[in-house]
Amino acid sequence: MPHKMTLTGSATGPLREYDRYVAFDMREKGSPSAPKGLKKSTFISYTVFVAKKAFNKTGLTKKSIMHEKILVQGEPTLDIPIDECPGEIGIICFQITVLPNKNDKEANESKDKKEAKQEASKAQQEVAATKQEEKQDPVSQSIAKEEKKDPKTVQPEVKKTPVQEQKAAPQKKQQPIQPKGTKDVVSFDDIIVPEAFLKTRPNPVKTEEVIEFVKRTGHLDKPLTIEKETKVLKDGYRRYIVAKTMKMDNVPVVYDYQK
Repeated sequence: MPHKMTLTGSATGPLREYDRYVAFDMREKGSPSAPKGLKKSTFISYTVFVAKKAFNKTGLTKKSIMHEKILVQGEPTLDIPIDECPGEIGIICFQITVLPNKNDKEANESKDKKEAKQEASKAQQEVAATKQEEKQDPVSQSIAKEEKKDPKTVQPEVKKTPVQEQKAAPQKKQQPIQPKGTKDVVSFDDIIVPEAFLKTRPNPVKTEEVIEFVKRTGHLDKPLTIEKETKVLKDGYRRYIVAKTMKMDNVPVVYDYQK
């Protein structure tokens, strides 16, 4: 009889799309206290596979899945290739549900009350301004009306200060920061991975640590080592997997003879 599993939490990695399904990573921590005489349990990383039709019904998107709390029910699988399943255990999802967030609900209620108070205050200010205009003497009112009727009134041209002109100028895009020791940046698709690397499975815990580093900084923690002429990967297969998971177009490298 197949083993049923239930996971709750948010996605720890970006949503990956395939032909008929999508996949994302989750993780759960073990119990904070183990039975006497046993070691404490650590977190386990999962890769969840969901049919596109079922995923679309939840209303989740690539951005919201990282913040929404979800419940996943399914069965474990060990037959998925490592490139598609970076987690320690793969989960074939039969049901996925978005759980309500109490903090968001309270925040929305507070925001509605704040907006209602602002609208009431604005209405009171408009009433007070109207009463103040009614108290003006007839001469002032007639002058104000004549000024409104005169279409030939030309507004003085306002000259921009040098500071305003600098703000209006388009800002140059800054180059992304690269890790220390980077000698060059190459296209991810140009790198060739030897078969010996493809047969290995990097430690998922350390791989998850590199993924978290990329999320915080926007770049890898160390460059990959490749041959300059052939672009064959010599070292850094774990970071190659992370770059593929995070869908990085370019990666930092050092060349084999420079190492």
